Amino acid sequence: MPKSQVRKKKVYTPPTDVRPSAAAASRKPSPSWLPITGVALIIFGIAWLVVYYLSDTNYPVASWTYWNLAIGFGAMVASLAVFSRWR
Repeated sequence: MPKSQVRKKKVYTPPTDVRPSAAAASRKPSPSWLPITGVALIIFGIAWLVVYYLSDTNYPVASWTYWNLAIGFGAMVASLAVFSRWR
């Protein structure tokens, strides 16, 4: 039986017209207040919810009833928005 031919693999050469964008290289690092604000919002949101549940829904503001949940979870979602800007 005849032997099959061995094929040579092509050597990869990256395209010359595609280069990393200069805008990505010129981005500045995040300001120092950004992670502090994100962590503070998380702690604030968790603390608000813990106080709401442990006080049997009397505190922080009893007349807001379930809006207290919205404030606590809203603070934590806001921290996600802040952290999305972190570089």
